Amino acid sequence: MIPSPEIKKHIRKIFNFVLSGKTLKFMTNQDKQLEEKVIEALKRVHDPEIPVNIYDLGLIYELKIDDQSVVYITMTLTTPNCPIAEDMPGVVYNEVKLVEGIKDVKVELVFDPPWDKDMISEAALLELGLL
Repeated sequence: MIPSPEIKKHIRKIFNFVLSGKTLKFMTNQDKQLEEKVIEALKRVHDPEIPVNIYDLGLIYELKIDDQSVVYITMTLTTPNCPIAEDMPGVVYNEVKLVEGIKDVKVELVFDPPWDKDMISEAALLELGLL
């Protein structure tokens, strides 16, 4: 059985956490609400070539918010040759920085692991007519 994109995303998060050596921090309701607002902001950013937001497209590999309300985002693009590769981190920064309560945003653009269509959420697959 091949795991769904959502399961792959969770496995990747667990794997990265274990490798980081960090201790587990439980999210408060306030932390969860802030994370949901950041996700809403990410969903307002769309890939220019695919009519889907970058979150549901699976371009966000990791999202962390520290105790000082600094957001750390690790993301990718559908291809390293994407024409907006230089601009997208700034677009993401600007959109997330607008979220009330966020002090700063750090965006890291990576291409490993490479993005593939298995990372697209079910909602986006439906939107694209692929399900």
